[in-house]
Amino acid sequence: MSAGVKIRSLLLACLGLLLAAIAGMAQTPTLKVVYPINNHVTMSSQIFLIGSAPAPGQVLVNGQPIRRNKSGNFSPSFPLTVGTNSFVIEYSGSKNDSKNADAAKNTIVVTRELNQPKIPTTLEFGPDSLYPQVPVARLPGETLCFEAIAPLGSTVITRLGQSEIPLVAAQTTAIALNSGILTGRTDAKTFDGRQTGCAIVNTSGTPSYEMFWQGQHFSQSAKGAIELLNPQKLVTVEVTAPFGTTRTGSSTDFARLTPLPQGTRAQVTGEDGLWWRMDYGAGSQVWIKKAETREISRSSVPVRSILRGVNSKVLADWTEIRFPLEQRVPFSLNQGDRTLALTLHHTVSQSDILKLVRNPTVDRITWQQLNPDTLTYTLQFKSPYQWGYKTRYDGTTLILSVKNPPMPNDRRQSRRQPLSGLKIVLDPGHGGPEDFGSVGNGGISEKEVTLITANLLRDRLIQQGATVLLTREADVDLGPNERAEFITKAEPTIAISLHYNALPDDGNAEKTQGVAVFWYHPQAQPFAQALHDTLTQTLSRSSDGVYWNNLALTRPTIAPSILVELGYMIHPDEYDWITNSQEREKLALTLSNSITAWLRPVAGNH
Repeated sequence: MSAGVKIRSLLLACLGLLLAAIAGMAQTPTLKVVYPINNHVTMSSQIFLIGSAPAPGQVLVNGQPIRRNKSGNFSPSFPLTVGTNSFVIEYSGSKNDSKNADAAKNTIVVTRELNQPKIPTTLEFGPDSLYPQVPVARLPGETLCFEAIAPLGSTVITRLGQSEIPLVAAQTTAIALNSGILTGRTDAKTFDGRQTGCAIVNTSGTPSYEMFWQGQHFSQSAKGAIELLNPQKLVTVEVTAPFGTTRTGSSTDFARLTPLPQGTRAQVTGEDGLWWRMDYGAGSQVWIKKAETREISRSSVPVRSILRGVNSKVLADWTEIRFPLEQRVPFSLNQGDRTLALTLHHTVSQSDILKLVRNPTVDRITWQQLNPDTLTYTLQFKSPYQWGYKTRYDGTTLILSVKNPPMPNDRRQSRRQPLSGLKIVLDPGHGGPEDFGSVGNGGISEKEVTLITANLLRDRLIQQGATVLLTREADVDLGPNERAEFITKAEPTIAISLHYNALPDDGNAEKTQGVAVFWYHPQAQPFAQALHDTLTQTLSRSSDGVYWNNLALTRPTIAPSILVELGYMIHPDEYDWITNSQEREKLALTLSNSITAWLRPVAGNH
């Protein structure tokens, strides 16, 4: 092909691209509202509108102008009344208005529902308000509290067997959700209509509720029955899940406790529908899903064990502490700044000797029989840094493994590549066709920018000598537990989950911005604080705080694991910063330098 033909072809190609770009501009909407979607339902007393429009024009909401930043982004909040709320968003002032009338106007309907039970105004109980709603089992002599939602001014009595329990009207306090910590809305709310009454239960059966109101009588039975357990024939269950999740109460709303390895056994002292209450002894108890256990016996013989001859050994990356037991008893772990305490339930020590071999991480081990049923071993570490731990049963021997301090592969190489020999897991948050994460003013999603940031950071860390693993390298669906399992299997030096933030509907999207870092296990707190401080100071970013938070990506014990919210996608100015390619490069460099600065003095210097 001659040079003239090449030039003409190039000119035609450029002209085609230009015409396509002009056509694309003509079809580009002048007004973009990314949140909320039409017919959004919320219990919040307010809603924010997240979107953008060309900067020169004006955006009106229900006829009133709203504030926008220099790029045209907006995030105002509006109060909501109970029921239907309509918002008409209009853009004017663009040259394309006449050609894009549909794009310059948008109507969004938001429905607010009351965040409290509906109080009946007729002769009936509130839906699903009679306790219990599921089968319940308790030991003899325990106190149960019955409740119902009934019309104001009514009298309600609960009957169980020969017992009659009068209920009294009680103003119920509904405390704020955990998310209130992030929005600043932590005030408790109160409402009427609930009636409660407590009594010691000594019989099995299905409670019936009788209501007297305005000269009328109405009765209804609860959905769930109450069973009184026989202390001589308590169920013993065994954990069948790889790690059974234990909680402080019988639903996923309650806090998590130390997970139990497969094979752990305990007696059942209570039941709430799909949950067992497990006996830990000395008045201690936890709840676990029935689906994570199997029933192995019914008897009066509790799970009990003695312990003798605690010993240890050192592996390449781990120091193992071995606790020989007769049975796989339940246990709990409590990590301090320089300690890790293992509490064995239903266990008595008969150990007069404890062998701790020379190792790089544990200085000494002490033990204490707290009561006839509870035994605690406390590991004291040689440095203020802990690098991870894991537990498993080998037969009936409980093995507590603590990770040895990371060591660079080569001292000389570590001067040039200070992260040589260290492994880092990066988790780009969200991903896949449905999990977009938060969506910013201009329509870019969190899943896109977390992957971009993770790739930039990976390149920087590899230059420093680190081995870097990503939980996802493409736009794929990956659940939080799958990501946490990835971290556990990889056994990295540290793990970081990368996110960009948003708020619940009752937050203030115009005023909330900054970097937030989350940790769960004390071993991760120093790293979380150091990373937060470097990001906010070096990049002059606002601080949104350092939080203790029980998140799937902060729960792995295998390494210091943290979750970082690098900024708010829904803040007009911060969205511009997040989507600026030059600023992303600076962010990746600062993250890499912060990680290196924290690991260099603490890794391999013990």
